[in-house]
Amino acid sequence: MTTYLQSPHQFLHPEGWEPARGYANGMLAEGRVIFTGGLIGWNARQEFEHDDLVGQFEQTLRNIVAVLAEGGARPEHLVRLTWYITDKREYLDNLKAIGAAYRKVLGRHFPAMAVVQVVALMEDAAKIEIEATAVIPND
Repeated sequence: MTTYLQSPHQFLHPEGWEPARGYANGMLAEGRVIFTGGLIGWNARQEFEHDDLVGQFEQTLRNIVAVLAEGGARPEHLVRLTWYITDKREYLDNLKAIGAAYRKVLGRHFPAMAVVQVVALMEDAAKIEIEATAVIPND
């Protein structure tokens, strides 16, 4: 098992596997757990300030950080993110900007992640929804 960056958790990377880029294959964590609901890219007043995927993505991450803070957690406590996107092409066309927004909000902490394209989200204007799991270490 290998620990990267300043994470309080262990990143699981089996020997001989190609490096995971921008995510972890698995994480080992112990402590208090925070689960978020599916959060989307609107502001605290439930208004969308961005029509584009990148803007909504950054706001969604800010929303995740706000919920984590309510529970006493920080971005480095994240162990899993599940992204639901409505347009795979828009996602792929904006990978560089998405990566920059990710690092701006969450830093260089890359937990286990999955990205899934869906037909639609419950909020018609939403282009992305993310569920997060964080573990606050016992110590």
